[in-house]
Amino acid sequence: MKKIVSIVLAALMLAAVFAFAGCKKPAPADDTVIRIAALKGPTGMGVAPLMDKETYKQYDIKIGSDPSAVTSAFIAGEYDVAALPVNVASVLYNKLEGDVVVLGITTLGVLYVLEAGNEINSMADLSGKTLYATGQGSTPEYILNYLLEKNGVTDVTVEWKAEHSELAALMASGEVGLGMMPEPNVTATMTKNADLRVALDLTAEWNKVTDTQLVMGVLIARRAFVTAHEALVRSLMEDYGKAAEKVAAGTDEVAEQIVAAEILPAAAIAKAAIPRCNIVFITGDAMEKTLTAMYEVLFSSDPKSVGGKLPGADIYFK
Repeated sequence: MKKIVSIVLAALMLAAVFAFAGCKKPAPADDTVIRIAALKGPTGMGVAPLMDKETYKQYDIKIGSDPSAVTSAFIAGEYDVAALPVNVASVLYNKLEGDVVVLGITTLGVLYVLEAGNEINSMADLSGKTLYATGQGSTPEYILNYLLEKNGVTDVTVEWKAEHSELAALMASGEVGLGMMPEPNVTATMTKNADLRVALDLTAEWNKVTDTQLVMGVLIARRAFVTAHEALVRSLMEDYGKAAEKVAAGTDEVAEQIVAAEILPAAAIAKAAIPRCNIVFITGDAMEKTLTAMYEVLFSSDPKSVGGKLPGADIYFK
């Protein structure tokens, strides 16, 4: 009898141990702070909602205006994640020997040609003109060159300006009457000069000569960081997706967040610019299919635009 009682007591104790183990709290979540960089413009607009420190304590986000400076800081290990031009992701993948993964597409076409007049209505109309532009050495230059080549235009003089703000000021004052720039600079500039109009939507021009979707920006991360903090990165991707939806909706709240991030000076300009900014967050197979085609177009146009060779399939985070 005593033996039976002992067995029963042992079984009850063992059951209690398992029950207690089942009630234990899960291991603490990864509390690593993700250091994120984004550029002023649509990429910065996409992360603006995540800069709310009360809601998103694990994200340390910096907005920069100089692509080369942000890229250099990413290479130096100062950031774990960055929202950068699409071609830069491939360049960094090659430069860092594969230590870069693309988490998602953040922006589609955002380039426009503004004109003070009515002469420019097609790419062919740029023939013989002087076009001021921003984005030399990055996606805008490669896209412009591709479109000019596809339209057989060889005699355009392109004057490159280092900063969007510099060209915006020149066009707002009337010193320059023909320029290519991205949103939200387009809207901000047009509010200051009523003589300006959107002469060309380069996304529409792109669609005329290729069936590849025009991609401008992506969210990338260091592969080593993703490997060490995959659950945290997946959480960031979920948050970024929700943030992109909010920005695309163009609410008053989002417009104020964009102003708070010092991306634009006024909420009214932000709201007006959002529809032409094409903020998205495309991941997984759809991202891979779209980017593979985009990189092939860039490579065929100019191999150096993607770092000399096409990135491997492992650049895409699944």
